[in-house]
Amino acid sequence: MLDSHGRVIRDLRLSVTDRCNFRCTYCMEPDERFLPKRSLLSLHDYLQIVDVCIGLGVRKLRLTGGEPTLYGDLDALIERVGQRQLDDIALTTNGWSLDADRAATWRAAGLNRITFSLDTLREDRMAAITRSTTSVETVLSSIETARQAGFPRPKVNVVMQRGVNDDEAIDFAQLARERDLDVRFIEFMPLDSGRHWDRDIVVTAAETRSAIEAALPLQPVDALHDAQTSVNMAFADVAPGRIGFIAPVSAPFCGACNRLRVTAEGMVRPCLFSRREWNLRPMLGDAASLAAFLQDVTWTKQAGHGIGSEAFEQPERGMRAIGG
Repeated sequence: MLDSHGRVIRDLRLSVTDRCNFRCTYCMEPDERFLPKRSLLSLHDYLQIVDVCIGLGVRKLRLTGGEPTLYGDLDALIERVGQRQLDDIALTTNGWSLDADRAATWRAAGLNRITFSLDTLREDRMAAITRSTTSVETVLSSIETARQAGFPRPKVNVVMQRGVNDDEAIDFAQLARERDLDVRFIEFMPLDSGRHWDRDIVVTAAETRSAIEAALPLQPVDALHDAQTSVNMAFADVAPGRIGFIAPVSAPFCGACNRLRVTAEGMVRPCLFSRREWNLRPMLGDAASLAAFLQDVTWTKQAGHGIGSEAFEQPERGMRAIGG
């Protein structure tokens, strides 16, 4: 799949549910309602989409949500896609629940990586940010469960917000060192359903890096590929762990974007910030038609999200409904 700017799509972000058991302040309002289950795609539908995308050159698959572990057929989906010709299969989760047997099953089935979302190391802030009863210790335990199941160094995504958790940068860097984690700091993006995003709340990657390096010097790590979203750093004293900075607001990386997103009800979004979606449901059951449709949609992929432009408009739907 090729877009009109010469970018080749190799990465599919597949949302398997719009449901989430968190109501994170930067994502979802407390009273937001989920789609009826009957409107969501089936396991068979997801597999059709994956197969057609593989035929079009996709080599990486990330399963997202909502919270993907709430999807009832997740184990079966991982088992089935693990049999496909993919270079990488990953999962993003909030870490609310991960037992050893399930983690081992996923690993054996072909899941390569798990990324966890954790925005604070303080229990009182955890409750305030997520509006949930899941504790920091629960998420940290899930991370260790993933490691013990044989997954490589777990990634931990931290959405930084000024006046909320920006004073925890060094704490997270210490966590990376102590537990050999890949902690990635993400700038707050205008994808909250409540539309409270404001540039003044954004903590830039440069600010976070400066705060960490004042206490813990870092050194660059070579990028693994051109489409890598994170600028990765190692500790200069060769301590375990890695630090990454994802800067979609202050330093967009749209020019190398190779991703396509499909929502849980079958809407295709060429860009995370697309203002328009395309419904693939009418093409399900006809691989040739679906392939042609996806190629046509990919061609419309915009050059960039334009957050820095005065003409920028926030998408109608938030991150939870889009899929990460």
